[in-house]
Amino acid sequence: MEGEMDTVVGSSSKPCGPLTDYRIPDYILRPDAQRVLLDHAPPCPVLVFINSGSGGQLGSSLIKTYRELLGEAQVFDVSEEAPDKVLHRLNVNLEKLKMEGDILAVQIWRTLRIIVAGGDGTASWLLGVVSDLKLSHPPPIATVPLGTGNNLPFSFGWGKKNPCTDQESVKSFLGLVRHAKEMKIDSWHIMLRMRATKEGPCDPIAPLELPHSLHAFHRVSSSDSLNMEGYHTFRGGFWNYFSMGMDAEISYGFHSERKKNPEKFKNQLTNQGTYAKVGLKQGWFCASLSHPSSRNIAQLASVKIMKRAGSHWQELNIHHSIRSIVCLNLPSFSGGLNPWGTPGTRKVEERELTAPFVDDRLIEVVGFRDAWHGLVLLAPNGHGTRLAQAQRIRFEFHKGAAEHTFMRIDGEPWKQPLPKDDDTVVVEISHLGQVTMLANEPCKSKSVHDDQSSHAQHSGHGNDDDDKDSMEDEDEWEDGRRKFGAADTFKIPDEVDIAHLS
Repeated sequence: MEGEMDTVVGSSSKPCGPLTDYRIPDYILRPDAQRVLLDHAPPCPVLVFINSGSGGQLGSSLIKTYRELLGEAQVFDVSEEAPDKVLHRLNVNLEKLKMEGDILAVQIWRTLRIIVAGGDGTASWLLGVVSDLKLSHPPPIATVPLGTGNNLPFSFGWGKKNPCTDQESVKSFLGLVRHAKEMKIDSWHIMLRMRATKEGPCDPIAPLELPHSLHAFHRVSSSDSLNMEGYHTFRGGFWNYFSMGMDAEISYGFHSERKKNPEKFKNQLTNQGTYAKVGLKQGWFCASLSHPSSRNIAQLASVKIMKRAGSHWQELNIHHSIRSIVCLNLPSFSGGLNPWGTPGTRKVEERELTAPFVDDRLIEVVGFRDAWHGLVLLAPNGHGTRLAQAQRIRFEFHKGAAEHTFMRIDGEPWKQPLPKDDDTVVVEISHLGQVTMLANEPCKSKSVHDDQSSHAQHSGHGNDDDDKDSMEDEDEWEDGRRKFGAADTFKIPDEVDIAHLS
């Protein structure tokens, strides 16, 4: 199996150096361990969190290799010990050592880096934990692609194919982590409010567990400012995307199959093929025939946006044909596709749209009609229907449209019940803050702090041809102003996995 895996694609090799450069003394990780004296602090101390259930058998194999290289104490299986408990324990011990004048502990805390290996859900879980702890110096995070989509690793230059698990490959990855640059990305808060049911379970858990990045949908306390009498309010966060409708239903079907038959999902290629089959089976390539209009976003919910903090809420008009909506923070969705694309000069001027920077405090809102519309992303300059960029977005679901819909956060889907009485279910997304990622070259994500020449190239300014080449928005698509599907146009980019078309 290892022969089929890849190292980080497109990365130039970086020297790993001695493994002592990454090791953390046991007494810093375990308060009961005996103290040791070192001549100098390790220049790149790392904590490693691995989901043993990800990547078939790769997760367990990766744990074994990392522990052989770094020792047992700083490599954790998230299925056995939750990251929040590990980091909380470490933070308490480090604060105690700092108060006792331990200079080594101070230096390690300042240079600590975190490696997380798993799917996008596992990576988001770690990001949520680091955000929640509100550390004075939160450690930056590098992601190892062990999932199916691997959007987070792909966005920051860590590739999306499952890695090799031998010692030399892991050493090579450690070298890349050591030389990676730090990059801030926006964090997004999500709130779900629904009426408390009179009988039966009120938590929307049917049948899957909800995303770790939503704190497993912990309900807010009675003292929380978001709490409302007679309602259950849940809150959490995400870093890549929130989606609703068609794509979330496909993902839900895939996760349901994997939960029923885990033995059939042992490698990435098989998983991606199954994903595509689920989409075909559900009829999303002929959605206008197989799915009622009541499943369309405009029929399910009213949508409002707030473009900037402190401004007014505005109604967002969504075309009646849109069956899937994606609120996107990073330039990678469904295995490496970029639904927002790069708006050309005319779009920037007429609609005030900008390039999708990961730290601009704006989330991109994109719509899709069916699976064929999703294939537009495979064409050069292809994109979905650009709906808006905003700092806040609010969905209000009312009785009558449907009994349920499907939602997804950072790769983890759930089936969301909708109102049965004259009531409203509310989902609201707002900018929360920022976390620090580790970025490897080449990095797809762009920062507003990048140099101006990079901005000009990324945003499309100075390139009038971009408007001619880019796929047009919803009205232009329906009027048939552009032909799509010619052999020269429909060329699949090299970095896109054809099996992963969700």
